[in-house]
Amino acid sequence: MNQKKNSNPETKKTEDLKAYQKGIKDTGMTTNQGLKVNDTNNSLKAGERGSTLLEDFLLREKITSFDHERIPERIVHARGSGAHGYFELYESIEQYSKAGIFNDTSRKTPVFVRFSTVAGSKGSTDLARDVRGFAVKFYTDEGTWDLVGNNMPVFFIQDAMKFPDLIHSVKPEPHREIPQAASAHDTFYDFVSHATETLHNHIWVMSDRGIPRSFRMMEGFGIHTFRLINKEGKSHFVKFHWKPKLGVHSVLWDEAVKISGADSDFHRRDLWDAIEAGQYPEWELGIQVVPEEDEFKFEFDLLDPTKLIPEELVPVQIIGKMTLNRNPENFFAETEQVAFLPGHIVPGIDFTNDPLLQGRLFSYRDTQLSRLGGPNFHQIPINRPVVPTHNNQRDGMMQTEIPKGQTAYFPNSISGGCPHLAKMAEGGFTSYEERIDAKKIRTRSESFNDHFSQPALFYRSLSKWEQQHVVDAYTFELGKCQQQPIQERMLWIIAQIDKELAQKVAAGLGLEIPKSVEQPVNQAIGADADVEKHQPPKKKNYLDASPRLSQANTKFDSIVSRKVAVLVADGFSMENFKKMNDALTTEGAMVKIVAPHGGKVMCDENMEHKVDAAILTTESVLYDAVYIPGGTKSIDKLKTEAKFIKFINEAFMHCKAIAADNEGEDLLDATYMVSCKKDKAVCINQKAQVFIDAIAQHRNWERMDEVKKIPV
Repeated sequence: MNQKKNSNPETKKTEDLKAYQKGIKDTGMTTNQGLKVNDTNNSLKAGERGSTLLEDFLLREKITSFDHERIPERIVHARGSGAHGYFELYESIEQYSKAGIFNDTSRKTPVFVRFSTVAGSKGSTDLARDVRGFAVKFYTDEGTWDLVGNNMPVFFIQDAMKFPDLIHSVKPEPHREIPQAASAHDTFYDFVSHATETLHNHIWVMSDRGIPRSFRMMEGFGIHTFRLINKEGKSHFVKFHWKPKLGVHSVLWDEAVKISGADSDFHRRDLWDAIEAGQYPEWELGIQVVPEEDEFKFEFDLLDPTKLIPEELVPVQIIGKMTLNRNPENFFAETEQVAFLPGHIVPGIDFTNDPLLQGRLFSYRDTQLSRLGGPNFHQIPINRPVVPTHNNQRDGMMQTEIPKGQTAYFPNSISGGCPHLAKMAEGGFTSYEERIDAKKIRTRSESFNDHFSQPALFYRSLSKWEQQHVVDAYTFELGKCQQQPIQERMLWIIAQIDKELAQKVAAGLGLEIPKSVEQPVNQAIGADADVEKHQPPKKKNYLDASPRLSQANTKFDSIVSRKVAVLVADGFSMENFKKMNDALTTEGAMVKIVAPHGGKVMCDENMEHKVDAAILTTESVLYDAVYIPGGTKSIDKLKTEAKFIKFINEAFMHCKAIAADNEGEDLLDATYMVSCKKDKAVCINQKAQVFIDAIAQHRNWERMDEVKKIPV
């Protein structure tokens, strides 16, 4: 993780802004036709108090533009944030793929990345329990490649035909349009309890993965099994992984609820602020490669998008790194108008017969036609490839280019046969020649039927505290359902994944796990299908655990970009503050002064310090750790402010690192922590490095047992 800004993108940004400002200064305000405007505050009237005149073309242009500012938001992934950056290849993988992006280590391929939530509308909170989109647009020298994935390696459904049903079930219930950005309601669990293919992705959402600490601290996955094709035409199956350099970290549900109230733009702001501070987010790209001849060696189907390949069976090979180093200039023009299509690939990458992927190849183009006004959305600057484009496609809505020449067809002689076809040796794309010999049939492979084994593997692989969070999530979500038959059906299904998990959830709901369910478990099949044939078999244990699935085994070696709240009032200890501040900032943390008021605060050496947040305008959930530098006058003041006590109590209850020096301990004695000061993440009069190490651990989850004893 870089801690200093690369001057190149920032210099260009400044130069572009200066040129833009100079143009405005030289020209002044104009209409969209270039007419200079000398009044944009008043409409044209028949006298000072008369009616507005229809001939006021300036008013009509301004109002018409305003009335049409909004385009249809995405049906899913409406709430998003984006950033620019670049991808660099560590080592060539030409043995697998002929794609230039995977062969040339000297390249610096531009990218644009959009992160998003799935279920909520554009105005919903960042902190919903939900799947996060992780879509990367590579502007390669061979054309644009879109890797359109999520922060979870599997999807809810196996066939694209079920996607409208899934989304209709999780969206606000149509008769009352609630709840927003939430799966905790009857229609969603009614669907899930009848379509058990959803269970694997669903348990990921119920885990901490469903509420990430930051976009910068979550993994990304291509989900599907794709193909890599080398120069000899040999195919390998591949799954793509993004591994964050900061590790994979999340927040508690209680925090998520409070963050939504304190700052519903928390993830968007976090990404923007980190890039502006020069703390550029980084992910390494990894691949899991399976020779085509090994397609059937696993106890699950590689084409099933609800299944992952455990890293213990096929290790992830790290091949490159992506860095995001520039924020968008305009949210609408870039983040909102960017169009990702799984069908955007380059030579060396190809598709498989994954039925969900096949449907997405149609769906994504179709939705962009609706959102962006027609087939020319590729001409929008954020969507333009970095290489020239030549073809015979013409006209259509929002055509911004002016095609030249007499012909718009192929073959032709009038234009010398141009644009001509590219040979494969010249980089022309050719689809992989897969042999197909089958009947047309509307069904699903029996190899997709195992719906319980991988959710069970995921749950077994979690740490004790992660498992408890899954229990809490299921209890909360099902507790919001109003219909008991749905709750009982879900309890029976969860018991097929893990009996103890189901028992804990049932206890929280005050229900019993039913011994059987009246309706067939899996109804995501055709009306004339053999019901028994498509029921999921009992779970198999082909791997005791996959440690890589647990966030307990992520990276805990950095505090870069972590936000540390320093609680002070006038008279705080400058000596203590300086030592801690220097140590934290050296490690890349963001130190934020929180005081009883805004403006300035005075230390005990009569120096003024800028206040980053007044206590009434902020909450502990917005920070990763808390430090109290001491100073008698400062602590005496803080002890009289109830919200400072609440601030510390909540940080402790959310298992965060807390440090205090000298008189700062007196403030801790006024909190719930008075009996818990031996906690390993509570650092009293200790060296800064001890506090830094505690922050790097993200949370002291062992504290949860003590937290349960605290009166709320």
